[in-house]
Amino acid sequence: MMNSRRSFLQRLITTTGIASAIPILGMSGFTTTPTPLPTLNGKRILFTHGGWDGHEPQKFVDYLVPWMKEEGADVQLSKSLDVYTDKTLMNSIDLVVQIFTMSQISKEQEVGLLEAIKVNGTGIAGWHGGLCDAFRNNTEYQYMTGGQWVSHPGGIINYSVRITDHEDAVTHDLNDFPMTSEQYYMHIDPNVKVLATTRFTGEHDPWIESSVIPVAWKKTYGKGRIFYTSLGHNLKHLTDQPQATTLLKRGIQWAGGSKYEPAEKWINPVYHKA
Repeated sequence: MMNSRRSFLQRLITTTGIASAIPILGMSGFTTTPTPLPTLNGKRILFTHGGWDGHEPQKFVDYLVPWMKEEGADVQLSKSLDVYTDKTLMNSIDLVVQIFTMSQISKEQEVGLLEAIKVNGTGIAGWHGGLCDAFRNNTEYQYMTGGQWVSHPGGIINYSVRITDHEDAVTHDLNDFPMTSEQYYMHIDPNVKVLATTRFTGEHDPWIESSVIPVAWKKTYGKGRIFYTSLGHNLKHLTDQPQATTLLKRGIQWAGGSKYEPAEKWINPVYHKA
């Protein structure tokens, strides 16, 4: 039955010339056109930057803010986490972009951030240690982000990134690509929607050989959208690989639609068959 169906589709494509209109994905049938990503036009973005200087927060600000403004966003910068306690401001923000590696966040600051995401539906996006190695003592914050860095065996190394979801608008038309950077080994919420992964060789830590760890994911926390990618130890590591840059920018756009786009349902726990 499946062979007959595939033969019919091949004849249809050959005779009508509509291959681009009828994409086929292996044995699973037709692909679907991803829902277009929201733009940042008119969005109010709070960009908090600080923490460990090794992750180059200022360079990322200088690189990303002009792009955000070109997209039509209204961007407010803050080097202090006290901004999270400004309830009036946080109620007005559509998206938080954060690079604040390690450091500490007060209870009041954490409550303000998490309430904006969980209750108001504000999105948050970040990368590498700026989002998922921030505030190591704050477990509710980690519950929100969906993951926490624990190691990068070998430091700066060559590794591969595999795109695992070609149907999502964030990763649509992206291909697998090489990286030279820190390969993040992470503890991760099994309910995130994984977009890309990396496999560890075991060269530096033999006991993790063949382990597969997510590199980029989407999730929700209450009403808010969260996007994260572990790529980007520094700006050059990210911009040297255009697909990694595209992945981050698209993730920021997706998270920026948090208050305005319908909730996406994808919960498919990794351990659901256990």
